[in-house]
Amino acid sequence: MGADFVVLSLVPLLIGTLAAVACALPGNFLLLRRQALIGDAISHVVLPGIVVAFLITSSVNSWAMLLGAGAAAIVAVALIEGISRLGRIEPGAAMGVVFTAMFAGGVLLLEMSDTSAVHLDVEHALYGNLESLIWIEATGWASLTDPEALAGLPPELARIALAALGIAIFTWVLWRPLAMATFDEGFAQAQGIPTVALGLGLVIAAAVAAVAAFDAVGSIIVIAMFICPPAAARMMTDRLGHQVAWSLGFAVLSAVMGYVLAGYGPIWLGGNDAVSAAGMIATVSGAILGLTCLYGPKRRSDVSNINSSAKH
Repeated sequence: MGADFVVLSLVPLLIGTLAAVACALPGNFLLLRRQALIGDAISHVVLPGIVVAFLITSSVNSWAMLLGAGAAAIVAVALIEGISRLGRIEPGAAMGVVFTAMFAGGVLLLEMSDTSAVHLDVEHALYGNLESLIWIEATGWASLTDPEALAGLPPELARIALAALGIAIFTWVLWRPLAMATFDEGFAQAQGIPTVALGLGLVIAAAVAAVAAFDAVGSIIVIAMFICPPAAARMMTDRLGHQVAWSLGFAVLSAVMGYVLAGYGPIWLGGNDAVSAAGMIATVSGAILGLTCLYGPKRRSDVSNINSSAKH
């Protein structure tokens, strides 16, 4: 029974981990470009696009969801530009209006539409569907080599695995241009690197991660994983390669600890019911960021430099 339970829990844990990794990879470059809130924006904008795509196609096919999210992003950009020009307000204010309005519109569409049959509702949009993504056909460790059992794996696992693999390949192949454009865009342009196209590709990679993770883990984890692991990693090192490695480690640690604490934490504290895995994973990632801000090597170095300057 113990082995069966472990195998049953393995799939949602793996999905949560892959979602965290897929979001953390582009999140590093968005953070260094001071565009970290793009992840937050994408998680808000994709909701109405995903809902409309489902209403049109009556399916949760990945390509339909991605096209819907892309169309919503185009609408959002057009609205931001129109509001900024016609209303003569700063783009930041226009972004705030558009993102919140579109997310609210997506929530209303969910409440007005019958999407419960495919686990697409307000609760799943926020908290995801992680706890229910258990591998029902699993009967123990032997299921890992059983074709019939493997055929019953939740489709969310394949989607997020493909997204994480694609984003990892994108990052690996374009590592040098991404690093150059992130730290010195002018020099990168002088070297013939198409920085605008590269920036667009980075945003598309973030959108793919958000859409792939959205159904399984909801918008809360998506927002947290775009920002918290990269920001925590930034407190540990000044080197890009080390930062990405630290961020992936923090993302995996947040997913594993969050999932375990969501299920067992209340029991250890004397309760009976588990709490939201998505909420706990995001909470753990925030706690890791807080600890690195207080005790990380880069933080200690900054404090030492400030104290040294004050003495002189």
